[in-house]
This record gives sequence, structure tokens and C-alpha cells, in this order.
Amino acid sequence: QVQLVESGGGSVQAGGSLRLSCAGVGYTYNYYCMGWFRQAPGKEREGIAALDSDGSTNYADSVKGRFTISQDNAKNTLYLQMNSLKPEDTAMYYCAADFRVCGPSLIGTMLPALDYWGQGTQVTVSS
Repeated sequence: QVQLVESGGGSVQAGGSLRLSCAGVGYTYNYYCMGWFRQAPGKEREGIAALDSDGSTNYADSVKGRFTISQDNAKNTLYLQMNSLKPEDTAMYYCAADFRVCGPSLIGTMLPALDYWGQGTQVTVSS
């Protein structure tokens, strides 16, 4: 059974950093397209970072230059390094994996159904 487990969320002051992790169980990451998503209260879920199986990345404009998506295939773990955090980054963060949907299709709010989702980890940024 495929499972994605996020960790690393927490509370931080504006300007600070956090690194989120998404551990995959039951399959091999490097055959899938991976992404990080977030949902703030009252808002739609949005894709903010995507990593394809060929290593290419895509980012939402709101996080470009501040967030970095990466993965460690040996550990079957996806990461999101978040720097220069802002209060508007406050949200529940999720990782997801899909065998077919990749790249720019994982960015934004017009999201297709994806194969696997994690349970989420909360990030709170105070001013």
C-alpha cells in the first residue's frame, strides 16, 4: 500500500526557514512526478512546487526564489526547503505523487485528481 507521510511543519517568525519532508512508503519515488501543495483556511488548494522524474522543477510565482523542491531517492523522501517565509505562507502543506500528471500541471489551483496524497503538515508564519 502506498503511503506519503509529511513532517517538518511548525511555527516560525516571518523571515525564517523550515524544511518539510515527505516520506514515501510502498513505491519508488523516481518513477513518479511529485509535488507540494498548500491550502489556507477559506482558500483553494494550490500546487506550489513540482519535481518530475527527470529532475525538472516548476514553482508557483508566489514561492519562486524562496522555496526549493528536492528529493533523496535513497531515502525515498521528498523535501521542500522554505526560506524567507511570510505570513501569507501560513497553510496546511501536502505532498502528492502521480504517475502521469507532471510539471506545470501540478502548479496552481486548477488541479487534476492525483494518485496519492499525504495527510498534511501545518506551517504557521507569524509577523
